[in-house]
Amino acid sequence: MKVNCLNKISKVGLSTLSSKYEITEDINEADAVLVRSAVMHDMELPQSVLAVARAGAGVNNIPLDKYAEKGVVVFNTPGANANAVKEIVISALLLSSRDIIGGNEWIKANATDENIAKTAEKAKSQFAGTEIKGKTIAVIGLGAIGVLVANACLNLGMIVIGYDPYLSQINALHLDRHVTYTPNLEEAIIGADYVTIHVPAMDATKKMINKSIISKMKQGAVLLNFSRDVIVDEEALKPALESGDVRKYVSDFANPFSVNMPNTIILPHLGASTEEAEDNCAVMACEEIMDYIENGNIKNSVNYPACDAGICKADGRISVIHKNVAGVINKISDTFAQKSINISNMVSKAKGDYAYMLLDIDATSNAAIIDELSKIDGVVRARIVK
Repeated sequence: MKVNCLNKISKVGLSTLSSKYEITEDINEADAVLVRSAVMHDMELPQSVLAVARAGAGVNNIPLDKYAEKGVVVFNTPGANANAVKEIVISALLLSSRDIIGGNEWIKANATDENIAKTAEKAKSQFAGTEIKGKTIAVIGLGAIGVLVANACLNLGMIVIGYDPYLSQINALHLDRHVTYTPNLEEAIIGADYVTIHVPAMDATKKMINKSIISKMKQGAVLLNFSRDVIVDEEALKPALESGDVRKYVSDFANPFSVNMPNTIILPHLGASTEEAEDNCAVMACEEIMDYIENGNIKNSVNYPACDAGICKADGRISVIHKNVAGVINKISDTFAQKSINISNMVSKAKGDYAYMLLDIDATSNAAIIDELSKIDGVVRARIVK
């Protein structure tokens, strides 16, 4: 099987690939694609590509619907870079509460002063800040990153309010019981000294931190954005920064507007830029590709449902991606019945407009079966797994 890398992928991750795989420079012969930040919206994938794995959590650089229509499974790696982002958020808290950057810039500007030590003692008051202990922070989004941030802030002595109307059971189990949970965004931010955002970029979250929400934030609060710049209505935020209603804005996403706003710390998308995070993401992405190609299993897909039938012990296994409409499953089953092939195990899951099936059969899978399945109205892609 051939894997094409659109970006530089960690060697630790690539070493996870077994001897059944080789890296190819030619995407036209690829069975799978590994990507980090490369924009794929205008890219036409060859029919041979079965999967795209994003070595990271965000997938706004990948056309999910377009690939779903082609039967290309898109994976991401949630949680693999969570610790790296958590650590930079803690750094951002300290940078925004103590004027460390301003102090350092002052030192550099006065580096030729022979009495720098004495001069610095006189100047340091202009860089004084506040401590974060005892302050309230609202964590917006309690996914893998948000939970780690919330728990870390508790350990630093902060009062933590968590907001996530879609809090999953597994993330709830990892959330410290001392975090005050609310399903109401306004309730979360209204008394917070710091607001930190950890939600995915999608239509429902674009500009969720808007003029109305900003107006309800505590006077002099600090806003931290390590999700995506589109989550914040930065045009609405700018007047609040100018007036001091919002004391500081720390964003990991430079754009022509944000870099020219006052009272900001803008970073060059450093959130997951650690060796460890890049290794973790690459390892997870490669494991997802191998499990899908070799076993047909889907885990952490953003355009298809999770579906796991384990390792196939039957004579054959076939995977079928189809539209989530009535009657298709019956037609698929009938195809096997007409050929007198027994289905020993079947797993079927649906997500939105699409569904996915894994069928273990008491016969050897062959191209003729795939041809028959592909003729069924609603079937997007069928392939032999084993």
